[in-house]
Amino acid sequence: MNTELLFNIFNTGILLPWVLLLFLPKWKGTQKMIDWHLPVLILGVAYLLLLLTDFFISSSGSPVDFFSLSGIKAAFARDEVMLIGWIHYLAFDLFVGMWESVDARKNGMSHFLLVPCLILTLMYGPVGFVLYWVLRQWHVSKTKNEIGVSK
Repeated sequence: MNTELLFNIFNTGILLPWVLLLFLPKWKGTQKMIDWHLPVLILGVAYLLLLLTDFFISSSGSPVDFFSLSGIKAAFARDEVMLIGWIHYLAFDLFVGMWESVDARKNGMSHFLLVPCLILTLMYGPVGFVLYWVLRQWHVSKTKNEIGVSK
């Protein structure tokens, strides 16, 4: 398996869904992508195939030790396992980014507020989610207060 080629394919291919989320959030193609979760499903299938063919056996030929840091470190020393781990990150970060996009729209949040969250979710996963959650809580409470004040 050419792990470098696969890495480049997945790492570059993931940019299109992120570009759609960032720059064309209301386009019907973007909405279908979100509804179908197609890029996440593709990553999930690739992850599963790589996992089944390569992950559970360590470089020494013995099963991976999932219960110690040294066992995980030894597993991730192999390019194949590092690729599998990277696809895991790509899939989950994109899933979270798509969820943020749907949730922001549902709650009437400005796309302007969402953009930094999406960028941080792409680059630093949980940091982007935390920022989104904080902004979401602020926006929802602000919206509720405005509705309460106007009554």
